[in-house]
Amino acid sequence: MSQPKIMIVEARFYEDLADEMAEGAIAAIEARGGTYERFAVPGAFEIPAAIKFAVRSMDFDESRRRFDGYVALGCVIRGETTHYDYVCGESARGLTDLANQYTLAIGYGILTTENREQAWARASRDAGNKGAAAANACLDMIDLKKHFGLFPR
Repeated sequence: MSQPKIMIVEARFYEDLADEMAEGAIAAIEARGGTYERFAVPGAFEIPAAIKFAVRSMDFDESRRRFDGYVALGCVIRGETTHYDYVCGESARGLTDLANQYTLAIGYGILTTENREQAWARASRDAGNKGAAAANACLDMIDLKKHFGLFPR
């Protein structure tokens, strides 16, 4: 297989955090010889749908190059309502369902925190660097798929 092509899906609700995580993911992908395309969605809830759009697009155009893996980046910060619980649970469930249904290599980089301070501690490239961690998880899963011969090319 040639260099892995990764779809980065960024929830842009917290733009500063999204940019930091994307930079960490991009550096990790490039360090391992991969390429990427970035796609923005409004929030973490929309990330699974964006990945499914990419997967389903191949049903309509077989010449379209498949992404080898997917990196989901976002942040959900607890507020005063139960909205946080639904967004966290449903975005995680949606990504897990996609990975299992379509045998996708997905790096999970959706932060779920109590406040912005916790989010920055995880997003910062100088601290938690969860963008890079998600990209590396994706690339590791691609390597595992290759081991089992799950790539058609």
